[in-house]
Amino acid sequence: MKLTDLFARNTYVLTSEVGPVKGCVRDTADGRSARFLEEADLVKKHVHAINVTDSQSARMRLGSLAGSVKLKERGIEPIYQITCRDSNRIALQSELLSACSLGIDNVLVVTGDYTTLGDHEGAKPVFDLDSVQLIRVATSMRNGFDMVGNELSAPPDFSVGAVVNPNFEPLELQLMKMEKKVAAGADFFQTQPVYDPDKFEAFIRQVEGFGVPVQMGLVLIKSAKMAAYMNGHVSGISVPESWIRSFEGLPETDAKEKCVEMTVELVKDVGPMCQGIHFMPIGWSDLVPQIIREGLDGISSL
Repeated sequence: MKLTDLFARNTYVLTSEVGPVKGCVRDTADGRSARFLEEADLVKKHVHAINVTDSQSARMRLGSLAGSVKLKERGIEPIYQITCRDSNRIALQSELLSACSLGIDNVLVVTGDYTTLGDHEGAKPVFDLDSVQLIRVATSMRNGFDMVGNELSAPPDFSVGAVVNPNFEPLELQLMKMEKKVAAGADFFQTQPVYDPDKFEAFIRQVEGFGVPVQMGLVLIKSAKMAAYMNGHVSGISVPESWIRSFEGLPETDAKEKCVEMTVELVKDVGPMCQGIHFMPIGWSDLVPQIIREGLDGISSL
């Protein structure tokens, strides 16, 4: 199931996200190793597809492609994330062909976090291509040719997604990059987390002319500490002080209730502005169905 087909039918597209474990996942795996699959099971009936992150935050984990295949085996539609950080242009094209050959219909192209942010600080980054270039390569491959013009025996046929950051300042630079991604062939966009409806509305007004569907991204806030860390260490994310104060001193049970309350209010405000929502639960996938039910009543197609 390609997301482009859903968007073409004016379906309001809901997606969630899982991060593969730091270990192998086999049929005999223990519960700890299979945790990300269990998370996916919690939301599979409530979303159209689930992103599988690619060693997010530059921390080595099970590969996104293997994780995507594991979801596919469970009847869950994966969105295979591929980063420019770790592979050169030969390997990236090979990985895209592998993904298509393994039945992957949706790909999300991201640049990737720099290696010094992760758990292998001595790792050498590659960044042979950037995200705009890789989107252009994926588009060329769909048209039957690799990036140097060699014909493919059977071209891949997948939806190609990209990322945009509505929080970026100056926003004009991010809009220029988004426009380049559209020209390169991006079929849809997922945004970085946004918690300010006014800021998101201003962004949406400026990109409506691009003619490409946009899903608003939401990281579920777990605590005041997490929100403050995101503000201080995650580029391009701004959690309002009002959110931080709302979570101060709450135990986890109460924090979950507060997370649902504030996220539901936010999606009610932003939901009608875009073509879908992308949830990044970071371990709280059990909250996503309730947020969808209460926040997107009358909008969601599931």
